[in-house]
Amino acid sequence: MAARVMSQAVTEGIRVVVRTHYLEERSAPAASQYAFAYTIRISNEGKQTAQLVTRHWLITNAEGQVQEVKGDGVVGVQPVLTPGESFEYTSGCVLATPQGTMQGTYQMVREDGTRFDAEIAPFLLAVPNSLN
Repeated sequence: MAARVMSQAVTEGIRVVVRTHYLEERSAPAASQYAFAYTIRISNEGKQTAQLVTRHWLITNAEGQVQEVKGDGVVGVQPVLTPGESFEYTSGCVLATPQGTMQGTYQMVREDGTRFDAEIAPFLLAVPNSLN
């Protein structure tokens, strides 16, 4: 299944766009393991350089169980985005249900030390045809 844009948000000039897809080959439905990949593009549409320093995720499965994930950077890096620059990465998660949602924030810091949370708008993780 092709990835599709699932969410988009802009906070203080930082645009976060998420695309997702189901990883059938890495899933084991009989064992309640549903694997998903998400690709995130973070773009600095503002006038000031900003660095992504931490991430905070809330991952909710279809049974309402929430997993909170916090950590430094993304995929081992803390990208610095000058105005007009973008950074894209792909990561993933495994849910115990065929559907769930993710949402969160990236803490950004500007050159002057100002910090703000860039929103990652909620997006759906779903096995194709599981929404019928």
